[in-house]
Amino acid sequence: MARNKHPEETVNLILDVAYRLFMEKGYEHTSIQDIISQLGGLSKGAIYHHFKSKEDILFAVTDRITGESNQMLADIRDRRDLNGREKLKAIFKESLNRPEQNDIFTAAPDFNNNPKLLFSLLHDTIEEAAPDYILPIIKQGIADGSIETDYPEQLAELILLAANVWMNPMIFDNTKEESYRKYMVFGQMMRGFGLDIMDEEMLTRLQELTDIYHKNK
Repeated sequence: MARNKHPEETVNLILDVAYRLFMEKGYEHTSIQDIISQLGGLSKGAIYHHFKSKEDILFAVTDRITGESNQMLADIRDRRDLNGREKLKAIFKESLNRPEQNDIFTAAPDFNNNPKLLFSLLHDTIEEAAPDYILPIIKQGIADGSIETDYPEQLAELILLAANVWMNPMIFDNTKEESYRKYMVFGQMMRGFGLDIMDEEMLTRLQELTDIYHKNK
């Protein structure tokens, strides 16, 4: 009865347990039964009352992490002490260095077997992150002279698709060497737009995340 009166508490408990297990065992190696066993007496029905599948639980866990990431993006977007180009560099650096990235790459969901998850990533990139966070920064950069482009909307999408999808080792199972080469090409592309914002520290961090992914997949 208590869980019916406090559904939010039940959902949070399920997500807390699932998150911990995804981090410890990886998403692919965590079963619904594993989650149930850690819920302190809640039944399988309690889970399926709120989530249709383990995949839906992963979406909810990811939404939690994404919410924190979006707040970071908004904070940088709204800063008054940086020009547009400097904000883009700050976003890339902060995104890579967030401790939550270690958790995401540890859980290592298999995008090849989770098309809904891949579609969700693409949708969030194009429909939310690009227009809400990157595009305003590019427009500011055009206004302050630090970014030059006649196509700000398309540039915002291209930058995020390359960074979030093409360079993501969890999607293409990139080795450390492949991650390095993609990073170098991405840096060349950015410099072609007059955006010399990538550095050695970011490369080292990307390769670190690639290592975390391969150790836990």
